[in-house]
Amino acid sequence: MYRRPLQSAVRNYMNVSASRANYRKVLSQEASFARALAACHLARVPSPCLTPCRSLHMNTQLYSVKETPQHTEEEVGAFTKLIEAMGFTGPLKYNKWKIKIAALRMYTCCVERINYDEFFEKCSLPDTLNSWFLVAQLHVWMCLVRMRQEGRAGKYMCRYIVHSMWEDVEQRSKILGIDAIHRKEATKAMTETFYAAIFGYDEGILSDDCVLAAALWRNLFNRDCEDPKQLELMVEYVRKQMQYIDALDGEDLLLTGEVKWRPLVEENAQSILKVVTPTYNDTGL
Repeated sequence: MYRRPLQSAVRNYMNVSASRANYRKVLSQEASFARALAACHLARVPSPCLTPCRSLHMNTQLYSVKETPQHTEEEVGAFTKLIEAMGFTGPLKYNKWKIKIAALRMYTCCVERINYDEFFEKCSLPDTLNSWFLVAQLHVWMCLVRMRQEGRAGKYMCRYIVHSMWEDVEQRSKILGIDAIHRKEATKAMTETFYAAIFGYDEGILSDDCVLAAALWRNLFNRDCEDPKQLELMVEYVRKQMQYIDALDGEDLLLTGEVKWRPLVEENAQSILKVVTPTYNDTGL
């Protein structure tokens, strides 16, 4: 009567014992496999029973990464923040009149130190007021990019560079005999062109040469350029000029506004050298 329960209990005990033995056997095989794999990595010799493994390279030497110094925003007080939020300009690092004079000088460098006839010839541009403006705004944009790196004083200077440009455009259009109505319409069109070019050039200088070439094709060539060599020439020109301007000292630019442009076509291509520091008196003039 008790034989069947006893046989069932014995059978269950034997099954559990066999399961545990199989489990221990599997664990033992996995441990052996892991030890063999570790020995293969340490000895770096191929094992006939294992697939080849990539060797792990370890190095305890630490390398220092040279970071590009980032411009930090200058700290301003609560009163300065308040008056600037109202549209006024707070105290700056340098005298505002000095910055205005430097801005006028910098714009003058964009006008008088550029060989516009060479640009018209190399880029096949017509000799018109609009073509002059397209070349001038390209150099004004490069100055704005550089001066925006100089904090609040640089941004204040940018406003007067643009102001000087529009004053010059107004005077040139009057000299050419354009009447008031057409002058107003032309100025409006130039304003739209200028701010559209600013966005396009900013995107191009932060991207690759293809994006910069597209911006130059739209804004400088006015979508009328079939010679890729002309685009290549202008892309190279903008890149080298931006590299050159970035090497100029910011304080010297804020006090003097002196910019010497590199030629459109380099006779002897060479790396950018350190430019000569401009001289100015104690009043920054």
